[in-house]
Amino acid sequence: MAVETPVVDQDKLMAFMGQVVGELGAAVNAGLIVIGDRLGLYRALAEKGALSTAELAAATATSERYVREWPNAQAAGGYVDYDLGSQRYSLNPEQALALADESSPAFVGGAFQLALGVLKATPAIESAFRTGDGFAWHQQDEDVPIGCERFFRPGYNANLLSSWLPALDGVMAKLEAGTTVADIGCGLGATTPLMAAAFPSSTFTGFDYHQESIQLARQETRAAGLDGRIQFEVATAAGFPGAGYDLVTSFDCLHDMGDPVGAARHVLEALTPDGSWMVVEPLAGDSVQENLNPLGRAYYAFSTLLCTPSSLSQEVGLALGAQAGGARIREVVMEAGFTRFRRVADSMINAVYEVRP
Repeated sequence: MAVETPVVDQDKLMAFMGQVVGELGAAVNAGLIVIGDRLGLYRALAEKGALSTAELAAATATSERYVREWPNAQAAGGYVDYDLGSQRYSLNPEQALALADESSPAFVGGAFQLALGVLKATPAIESAFRTGDGFAWHQQDEDVPIGCERFFRPGYNANLLSSWLPALDGVMAKLEAGTTVADIGCGLGATTPLMAAAFPSSTFTGFDYHQESIQLARQETRAAGLDGRIQFEVATAAGFPGAGYDLVTSFDCLHDMGDPVGAARHVLEALTPDGSWMVVEPLAGDSVQENLNPLGRAYYAFSTLLCTPSSLSQEVGLALGAQAGGARIREVVMEAGFTRFRRVADSMINAVYEVRP
């Protein structure tokens, strides 16, 4: 029996190979972006304007020979601008916001630090593909919790106080009058101090199972002068202490939990009858097709290397994944006993849900 040979469209093949070359350059450049972030190369270009490679090296106390290669890769990828006449490199305002200003909502340095961190677990995840085993958050490289916090912090800074909390029914008035708040899965504490500084009459406790993250969160609290206003404790989402909370928050962590239903059930027990749970999750549609876009691609990749292995390392191991979508999150909280669920806000990378008893 003759075997049909598929007809290859040469134009499509060449277009795909061009895409592959672009992807290869982007993959390798992730390391250079992290180097530029850590060594202050982007910041020097933003602060000093157009620089030659010798001037950039002098401004950052780095080797000119290495610096000579670095901005050429950046210029080829559109991350810096190159002027042929002066042979100098610079950042335009948009590049500077994304690469050199950590307070900007567009800052991406943390995203690449996170990406490079999770890639270090590739051998372990490859093994997990065969065994089905999990790979816990605390087993990941130290750049993962730090990069994750830097990845999400700009969005929290831009949206939490201005739009997300005000979108919750009656919560702003409670926070201003004085109430108790539990921030579960708080990680390094990007959100807890932000809320505490804005609402001095309320008390806040951040909970996370990861001891090292809690230690870093405590250090940041002391540096911010918020000692006594915030507590950080090591505890799981399904076992954090206390009751009578008017507000519980969880930022980009529910999908990482092994037993999100159990965690949701514990949140319900810890809330007052009129309390609210703000669930912030990665922006996602409810079907695969809705998520076949650049953001969905990034989140599916992080989900494969980080979120799903984290959940599978825990009891139950429901493994919602980073692109679970609102309908699946609703199923989880309703199964736990909540009766009210609504999507109240979005940002470029997050969806915000209000969950109530």
